[in-house]
Parts: sequence; structure tokens; C-alpha cells
Amino acid sequence: MFKSQPADRRHTPRSAANARGIVVAPGIEIACVIADTSDGGLKVRLDRALALPAQVIVVDVAAGLAIEADTAWRNGAETGLKRRGQASLRGLVPSRWLAAREAWTRAGGR
Repeated sequence: MFKSQPADRRHTPRSAANARGIVVAPGIEIACVIADTSDGGLKVRLDRALALPAQVIVVDVAAGLAIEADTAWRNGAETGLKRRGQASLRGLVPSRWLAAREAWTRAGGR
């Protein structure tokens, strides 16, 4: 028999992103793939199973965005994150976004 798909509990539709990203938190800067996004959150895929801290910043390298997020779930190398806010990394940034901006610059962001 075929397994039925679990119910999607999102309040907003998700869309595939497949974007290059960086997860930034105190003591952590690790490359990731932003697998999909929605207005409420995003799913990131790391190259190995790693427990992320409760709060992280995900840098979308191509878009030049820093996304503040809370860890919602983890399944192997994938982690679901709930969005808290976001800011552009272009131009001047507040000090709380500085580590994200530096990671973005090292990754080739302009």
C-alpha cells in the first residue's frame, strides 16, 4: 500500500527556492541550501546533520537578505525555520546584522 502524504500545516503556500545560503549564529557560520520558502518560514538543507541553535540568521546570498528565524523542527540534514524578520545586507546595517553581512561579503555578496 502507498503511504498517504502528511497534511501540510502551513498557513501560507511554500515555493521551491534552491538558493545558496549561509546559517549564522554565535560560533557558527555554515553553508546551506535554502530548499523552500513561505511567508512564515523556510527549510534549509545542510551538508550534514547538525543541530542548529534555537535562533539563527539565514543569509540568502543572491538576494542579499538576512532572515532572522527560530528553529521549528529538524529531520536529518534538513531544518525548518520560522521567520521572525529580515533585512537587506546592502548598504549600512545595524550592529545585530553585522555577522550576517560579513558572512555575505565573504561569500561574494555585493
